[in-house]
Amino acid sequence: MATSEDIQTLILTTLDTQGAIENTDSLKTADGNAIPYLAVVGVLNSLASKEMITYTTIERDQFNLTQEGNDIADSGSHEAKVFNAVDPVNGIAIAELAKLLGASAKIGQGKAFKNKWIKKDGDKLVREVESIVDQTQLDALEIRNTGTHSKPATLKDLQARKHVEKVKLISYKVAKGPKFSLKIEKQATDLTAEMLADGSWKTQTFKKYNFAGNPPEGGHLHPLMKVREEFRKIFFELGFEEMPTNKYVESSFWNFDALFQPQQHPARDAHDTFFLLDPATSSNFPDKEYVQRVKEVHSHGGYGSIGYGYDWKIEEAEKLLLRTHTTSVSSNMLYRLAQETKARGSFKPAKFFSIDRVYRNETVDATHLAEFHQVEGVIADKNLTLGDLIGFMEVFFEKMGVPNIKFKPAFNPYTEPSMEIFSWHPGLEKWVELGNSGMFRPEMLEAMGLDPDVRVIAWGLGLERPTMIKYGLDNIRELLGHKVDLDMIQSNPACRLDKKMGKELVGKDAVDA
Repeated sequence: MATSEDIQTLILTTLDTQGAIENTDSLKTADGNAIPYLAVVGVLNSLASKEMITYTTIERDQFNLTQEGNDIADSGSHEAKVFNAVDPVNGIAIAELAKLLGASAKIGQGKAFKNKWIKKDGDKLVREVESIVDQTQLDALEIRNTGTHSKPATLKDLQARKHVEKVKLISYKVAKGPKFSLKIEKQATDLTAEMLADGSWKTQTFKKYNFAGNPPEGGHLHPLMKVREEFRKIFFELGFEEMPTNKYVESSFWNFDALFQPQQHPARDAHDTFFLLDPATSSNFPDKEYVQRVKEVHSHGGYGSIGYGYDWKIEEAEKLLLRTHTTSVSSNMLYRLAQETKARGSFKPAKFFSIDRVYRNETVDATHLAEFHQVEGVIADKNLTLGDLIGFMEVFFEKMGVPNIKFKPAFNPYTEPSMEIFSWHPGLEKWVELGNSGMFRPEMLEAMGLDPDVRVIAWGLGLERPTMIKYGLDNIRELLGHKVDLDMIQSNPACRLDKKMGKELVGKDAVDA
């Protein structure tokens, strides 16, 4: 096999004797073999960087026979095989032909009928002509020998029949460059301290650096990130602190048990939750006294509750999972608040929020994904009431551009009372569910160590639904996942929660916009 040095020498000596190389396909090694394409390209680029040569690209199409096409060139076409199998005098039974030729029988019959070589006589096939010319075989042989065919229509037909395939061949035309020489001077790639000291850099030839390239295109914010930033602005305006949400893997203790969600709850089933296999468990819990209080309130009750009356197991709480809601983060933060209150000796009100991904083992469809974003806010203060929650929700959603909301009683294991939040959509002319809300139960808060008069109001909603409404999307898979249109990502407008856009501009809203 020729080395790079051998190919360099061949190209330079050929240029020196012939003045130019019309096509690099004509270059052969000393033993008469063709030179691999990639080897030629590498040498040409190297010589061109030294300005010893210049070259231009030659592109041409070549047609190659497929495996079936080669079989036809060697042993004839399917239709010719059918004709030759038909006895000139007695013909051949159709069933016998299938046994004799296999797949070729079915393929070749249609073409042989079309060419009027054979005809059907009862359950037999008989010849209509004495002899044939197998033009398909001749065409295949011409393509094998020349790489093309004199008739474009024939090429198109054979491509449709999967007998040939088109490939693009690239070669090069080479000419002498301004610094052409038979001797290749080694170029330095770095300016060294020794060159600077002895002055040899003045006469040294340096390899050129290629800084050419397309300027990188700026990034584009995903619509979810734009809507997320609008929510963050609202929370910050209202004095909230953002919770750390980078812990996607959580223990069942923080995701369920600390929230007073029983271990038999359907949400803890593998059909609804992604449990980890390796590692499958973690015993990294807070202090043992808190874990014991959680066990006690589940099993026997406490803080005014009778509990669930079952045998709470630490093994269930140790199971690791992909968090099903960001409320697992809220439970961590509220426990930390209780610890800080204990250390400080006095309670300090707190307002927390989070916006991040959660995971549910759900069937994927136009409105559901196995992962999505949850917006959550909690407020902890003394003697808060349901009226405080409703009043704050009105302020919060007013800032979102949703002035008309109503509440409906609901059930959550860790909030009581609980409410679903609805908004009237003028364009759709119906009430649309926005999220869920409630007050965390004493069984959850007092077990953490918070005083009985400390109440926590909380609410949550998805990020995807308002984003789909704002940007006029019907299918959530067009917003997240492999079906996302990158042009949509690059061209979507800025988001304003307080301005109507997308699906909000429907019916009456379109007139007002």
